[in-house]
Amino acid sequence: MSSLVLFVAFEAMAVTTVMPVIARELNGSSLYTLAFSGSLAISVVGMVVAGSWCDRRGPSTVLVTAVVLFVAGLAIAGLAPSMIVLVIGRLVQGLGGGALTVALYVVVARWYPTRLQPMVFVGFSTAWVLPSLIGPFLAGVVAQTVGWRWIFLGVIVVAVAGLLMIRRVLTGIPDERNDDVSWQPWRVVWALVAAVAVLVLGFATEFTQAWRWVTLVLGLAVLAIALRPLLPRGTLRGVAGLPSVILTRILISGAQLASEVYVPYLLIDRYGLPPAVAGLALTGGAVAWSGGSWVQGKLGHRMRNRGWVVLGVLSIVFGVGATMLVAVLALSPYVLFGVWAFAGLGMGMALPRLTVLMFGYSTRETQGFNSSAQAIADAVGGASAVAVAGLVFTSLAGLAGSGPYSAVFVFGTVLTLLALVTAMRVGGSRAGVQAGQPS
Repeated sequence: MSSLVLFVAFEAMAVTTVMPVIARELNGSSLYTLAFSGSLAISVVGMVVAGSWCDRRGPSTVLVTAVVLFVAGLAIAGLAPSMIVLVIGRLVQGLGGGALTVALYVVVARWYPTRLQPMVFVGFSTAWVLPSLIGPFLAGVVAQTVGWRWIFLGVIVVAVAGLLMIRRVLTGIPDERNDDVSWQPWRVVWALVAAVAVLVLGFATEFTQAWRWVTLVLGLAVLAIALRPLLPRGTLRGVAGLPSVILTRILISGAQLASEVYVPYLLIDRYGLPPAVAGLALTGGAVAWSGGSWVQGKLGHRMRNRGWVVLGVLSIVFGVGATMLVAVLALSPYVLFGVWAFAGLGMGMALPRLTVLMFGYSTRETQGFNSSAQAIADAVGGASAVAVAGLVFTSLAGLAGSGPYSAVFVFGTVLTLLALVTAMRVGGSRAGVQAGQPS
């Protein structure tokens, strides 16, 4: 399974590093944010379909279908003649990536005992180590030599290899038929509404100044309505237990991604660093992420799940907050390289424990639904936060110096502080399981 995580990691690290170059070459700076938020938004549809599919038939077929979609998206993006076509390729990638995430969660929930689950996520994080070490730097070198298109097309080779290796995984995972679980097609409709709402948020930068903020308010309202039937009951109110587990993921995913996509942008645009060097900041964050996951896996018995979550969120607060100070005070860019690692460290400690908590709140019949809800939390949290950050950045683009970047990192810091509040409530009683049932 780690091979599947490996090729996704290579693509994610590389694309985040070179997207500023792509946007400039394709004259698509206004669609820069949408290239990230769009992929995450449409992944919600893949997650919802995969969740119901896994509950009814098991995760095997979902894994294969997801990889095929992801490869198709890579091909479209790599051959894109314009920024809008590249965004379309990213949307296809999102469908496959969303389904893949849910299927992997269900595999872990069904075939690994609770005591081993934290170590499984260590394996997933370890699969990010090589991409995080060489991915951003290699992406910068490729973009500067043979061109950014080979970043997408080259990953196809890794993805195909991963698809072939899936056969070994599937031999030990029998499909399980459960006709008692309905398809619930209305959830797919709500997923489409949520995806459209996030996409509209991404397009808000195309409107005039006043309409941008009107679009933001309306888009967030529609998104909240669409998410209610897709998430555990009480999530948006931060009810203790499973709802707070999901809400915490929404907030930290949003804070981390909304900040991360502007880290290389800041280093390239304001400090004049080449892409290969700017990408090293992401490398440090990703390595720290893996390190945080390793620490919680090896020392997990010394602290309860809730403690690891709170500690992780505190680290994220420091990492994003310190990054904000680098931009506000115009500190040395190399300070950012150090402090951004704390955001990755915190994500590595918090996310595996949030997943273990989610498994604990799930029954066999709701593993697909709750895994889907968790994946939706990551995607929607990241996509909507990136969209809002893009709107803030574009609206303040006329400010001198690093003003727009500072505003984005202030937004990320606020999200981390809210996450700290909800993290205190993730260890609710068994009653939280009932709150986690589908609405």
